[in-house]
Amino acid sequence: MLGENVVARGTPTTTPVLITVTGPDKPGVSSVLFAVLTRHGVDILDVEQVVIRGQLVLGVLVGTAHDPEGLQEAIEQAMATVTMRVEVEVGADPVSPSRVGSSHVLIVLGQPVTARGFTEVARRLAALSVNIDAIRRVADYPVTGLELRVSVSQDTQTADAELRSALAEVSSRIGLDIAVEREGLTRRAKRLVVFDVDSTLVQGEVIEMLAARVGAEVQVREITEAAMRGEVDFTQALERRVALLAGAPESVLDEVADSLTLTPGARTTIRTLKRLGFRCGVVSGGFTRVIDRLVDDLGLDFSAANELEIVDGTLTGRVLGGIVDRPGKAAALRQFAAMFGVPLAQCVAIGDGANDIDMLSTAGLGVAFNAKPALREVADTALSHPYLDVVLFILGVTRAEVEAADAADGLGPTRP
Repeated sequence: MLGENVVARGTPTTTPVLITVTGPDKPGVSSVLFAVLTRHGVDILDVEQVVIRGQLVLGVLVGTAHDPEGLQEAIEQAMATVTMRVEVEVGADPVSPSRVGSSHVLIVLGQPVTARGFTEVARRLAALSVNIDAIRRVADYPVTGLELRVSVSQDTQTADAELRSALAEVSSRIGLDIAVEREGLTRRAKRLVVFDVDSTLVQGEVIEMLAARVGAEVQVREITEAAMRGEVDFTQALERRVALLAGAPESVLDEVADSLTLTPGARTTIRTLKRLGFRCGVVSGGFTRVIDRLVDDLGLDFSAANELEIVDGTLTGRVLGGIVDRPGKAAALRQFAAMFGVPLAQCVAIGDGANDIDMLSTAGLGVAFNAKPALREVADTALSHPYLDVVLFILGVTRAEVEAADAADGLGPTRP
């Protein structure tokens, strides 16, 4: 029970006062302000600060039990000594919506993010009665990334679906990627990431590279594209494509492995995730002889791929054992998650084709990376820029944090 001389926060006996300080960022501003607040014996209810291109915006909400006008005068005089502008609002609303808790986090990505594009996003949010609680920049390279913490008026499944649907429409219309995630511990608790390989972790399709060495590239590409669009069963498509490789020397596998080009940002992504303790691996409809080289090069924790039959140094045109197809990819994800003791809700899957649908649907976060329409429709978020490290921004890692960690490890800058 409160004693008679104790003032409870938020009771009518205290007056809320909102102080907003703006001006050039410099040392000493906060110490001068809080020295005044200390002398007046106020309670600190909330503090937020941001610096944009050297300009400081500092907001402090306090509760005072006596003489709020005297507090205001003292604050104004103190801020004048450090040549900062200040606004003091006596009787401000003591409830901060952002402190109650945002319901969603939006990551807006563009190259660039134009004022017109951001206006479209803000208008659509306003039309849905969604409040923007806070905005910060998370990246300036290779794309501009803005993180918006927002709150829906009524946090229901219907409101969640409406938000995602509305922003998907805006995204496709204005050419910005907009990732929508629920705020909370789950977003910050991801621990395992699985990548598709072809056209995701590496540029191009491995089987097409193999086919080019035996003169069957056109036929293989046609089958591949049909399979990625979901028009042809993946298992049948793989068998038909592998059959076209019959008679090729096994050396073509090593030649292709040596020629692989990583997707821009792939090394940065995996290096950063490993620093954070993530388990990283690949689940691919490709082939182990090629994938194993990639696993060793990147220091991945696990892999699953198809095994080509080789007899007397020659490809037979057949696959050994079970095929890693659309359901096989999801099964592999479950297997690796269980192996490392990671709940599926804490797993991330990244892919580009229809055969990744089950895998992305199984993971807690499914990311469609420059993907075909069939996958974009079921993914939690879709990225259309050709940089894999954009995935880091979706996971809440900023470009500044990546570059600081690289610098601490003695690595040079990753940007040109």
